[in-house]
Amino acid sequence: MKQFADLTEREILALAISSEEEDSRIYHGFAEGLAEPFPASAAVLSGMAEEEVRHRGRLFDLYREKFGDYLPLIRRHDVTGFIKRKPLWLTRPLGLEEVRKYVLGMEKEAARFYRKAAETTRDASIRELLISLAEEEDRHDSLAGQLTAKHLTERVKAGEADSERRAFVLQYVQPGLVGLMDGSVSTLAPLFAAAFATHKPFETFLVGLAASVGAGISMGFAEALSDDGSLSGRGSPWIRGGVCGLMTAVGGLGHTLPYLIPDFYVATVLAVAVVIVELGVISWVRHRFMDTPWLQATFQIAVGGALVFAAGILIGSA
Repeated sequence: MKQFADLTEREILALAISSEEEDSRIYHGFAEGLAEPFPASAAVLSGMAEEEVRHRGRLFDLYREKFGDYLPLIRRHDVTGFIKRKPLWLTRPLGLEEVRKYVLGMEKEAARFYRKAAETTRDASIRELLISLAEEEDRHDSLAGQLTAKHLTERVKAGEADSERRAFVLQYVQPGLVGLMDGSVSTLAPLFAAAFATHKPFETFLVGLAASVGAGISMGFAEALSDDGSLSGRGSPWIRGGVCGLMTAVGGLGHTLPYLIPDFYVATVLAVAVVIVELGVISWVRHRFMDTPWLQATFQIAVGGALVFAAGILIGSA
């Protein structure tokens, strides 16, 4: 890798050209990823991409005038000092707010680069262009504002925010809630059956651990294989499966871990308290994200949990 201070004027221009081309392709990648769920924001990003193409054209015209047609291959990762960014534009589905923050960081970095480059060059025409581009990068906020005013009306913003919330619920909240409910409720019966049948905390812990891990693996694969997301819009099946499987295991382990306590009665009282907390969390999530009335959510979860809990105790005491 080269130090920025060691770059020649030719290399600085070549780096600027490749950076503008890369930024343009990133903007187009964001625009493509947001086109279906957020078409207005995609239009804004397409406008930004076109602006980067114009910057590249100005840079290349000056480069050709100064150094000819051959353009050496030099990119950001060949020079120390540039921020290493994850390829967010390849992620699907894209988060709208995350993209906006990423774009803001790109613009600030580009402006810093042009100012630093202008300080190192002796050629007046090159320095003038670099300073001009730095000022334009600073003004990109206003360009984004103009494009936003054109494409992102309040009605459109509200619609996009609703779409983003829906995507978040479908991708993370729904599979996580399903997993938490399954892990918290379905493992109650085998756990408390083992507890009241043996009165041995560690053996009960092993039963709960096996039930939680097994249920997590089963629910994870079931969710991932049930829907590839192409028609339902629920996003990556492996993300959904991972979230569902993890939350299933967490739901079961919550009331299993107390049985690491040697005293059976203390462990059981603590496990029951954990179950109450878990059912409360499930009710809150249903109320917060699924728009289920609070009393209805609490009643449904409490009845289901109580029935499974009673079944486990009855079976274990038989």
